[in-house]
Amino acid sequence: MNLLIVESPTKAKTIKKFLPKDYTVASSFGHLRDLPKSKMGIDIEHDFEPQYIIARDKTKRAKELRDLAKKADTIILASDEDREGEAIAWHLKHILENDGNTKKLAAKNSRKKPKTFLRIVFHEITKKAIEKALENPREIDVNLVDAQQARRILDRLTGYELSPFLWKKIRRGLSAGRVQSVALRFIVEREKEREKFDTKTFYTIGAELEESKTNVSFEAKLLEKNGEKVEKTESIPVFAGTYRVSSSTIETEDDARAIVEDLRASACSVASVEKKETKRTPPPPFTTSTLQQAAINRLGFSSKQTMRLAQKLYENGLITYMRTDSVSLSLESMLAAKDAIENRFGKNYALESPRHYKNRTKGAQEAHEAIRPAYPDKTPDEIESSLDAREAKLYRLIWNRMVASQMAPAVMDSIKILTEAKGSQSAYTLSASGSSIRFDGFLALAGKPEETILPDMNEGDAVSVKNASYDEKQTSPPPRYTEASLVKVLEEREIGRPSTYAPTISTIFDRGYI
Repeated sequence: MNLLIVESPTKAKTIKKFLPKDYTVASSFGHLRDLPKSKMGIDIEHDFEPQYIIARDKTKRAKELRDLAKKADTIILASDEDREGEAIAWHLKHILENDGNTKKLAAKNSRKKPKTFLRIVFHEITKKAIEKALENPREIDVNLVDAQQARRILDRLTGYELSPFLWKKIRRGLSAGRVQSVALRFIVEREKEREKFDTKTFYTIGAELEESKTNVSFEAKLLEKNGEKVEKTESIPVFAGTYRVSSSTIETEDDARAIVEDLRASACSVASVEKKETKRTPPPPFTTSTLQQAAINRLGFSSKQTMRLAQKLYENGLITYMRTDSVSLSLESMLAAKDAIENRFGKNYALESPRHYKNRTKGAQEAHEAIRPAYPDKTPDEIESSLDAREAKLYRLIWNRMVASQMAPAVMDSIKILTEAKGSQSAYTLSASGSSIRFDGFLALAGKPEETILPDMNEGDAVSVKNASYDEKQTSPPPRYTEASLVKVLEEREIGRPSTYAPTISTIFDRGYI
């Protein structure tokens, strides 16, 4: 008999459908062993050796897996293909190989034939991927295990040393961690920057212009007064880089009112017309970080909720592994996306050859593909009825992003018109911008922007000012972090891993730090 062990019961249920009857598929329900909660659990006086124990709430599960292992000839460790998954496989081997004794084989087992342990990995739960993984087993990657243990030990050293300090200085029940402490620092520093920010009032000027031949109206904004730009920006240093403050040179209401009155009585004509064709290419498929940011901004999901839903989609075999820094796709999936594009939109929306993306993030881990549908030919509409509403929304977001990444670019016509107005007091330059979609390309799936159509004009054409007005505005302090912007700043500075952002943010929120 073959015993295949994964960490999730849902994952086990999905994989069981793809395997012959001589396979038993079981779940460890995550980690079985960890550092003890009641003490440091690390030999800090000597070699920092961790002291692992089977968690109290996992002893029953450990016994059940040992009983299954006794009946098996081969034990296949199939936990996730990342540091945590590799560590789970390593711990499972110790538990099942040593019958619970982590130092040496129990005497009663010393004469028995040792079990055969195999390690397999896959980044999507499909029949083809499982079969390929079983054909290509490997050894446990000790480097990945060491990396996981090093991070776990650092977490323990940080938390168990710093947390008691917080209890003494602030109050009991507080905790510290190497990632959550830095995330909290970003939020605290931003609040200080907001408190120190000196808000200033300024004014912007807008005008409704009318093209004289056709009497078509369009909106424009004041760009220059007497050849000097009205808009201005200032970069101020903040804890997380620089922040650009936008304002204008019009700082009093009297000045704004005078400009408006002068504009209304001015003679106006077209100074220049700039037309150009631009192409917009689709963004790459999702990584862990960009999926969290998009789900927060577009669906209103928290990062924790996003990862929980993505985990369900993965375990049910609908998407690839959701913890990844990579934006690359397999050739097979790109060709499947091409077929889906041609079937839905037509051949002119598909690319002749696949579009490949490269990571821009320094230190990105590219062991996996990007997050994509396991079967690109399974459209969101086809499987929507089998998912709950939130899972369906997230699947549609992932499917749209991946398929759009293999679609033709959108072709846009953009136009910029500069108009000169000569008043009795000053000369002014007003700017109007418009755009239209010539070919929607990937925007047919990603969503089309609102078009702004301007009248067809040429240099020297007469224009009249129908109306002009001013708006009072104030300079804005650096914005507070949202979940999406906090995730972004952590990733940009390579603090923690994207897969840890959800529990990190959840912790500092649940504990009342933010």
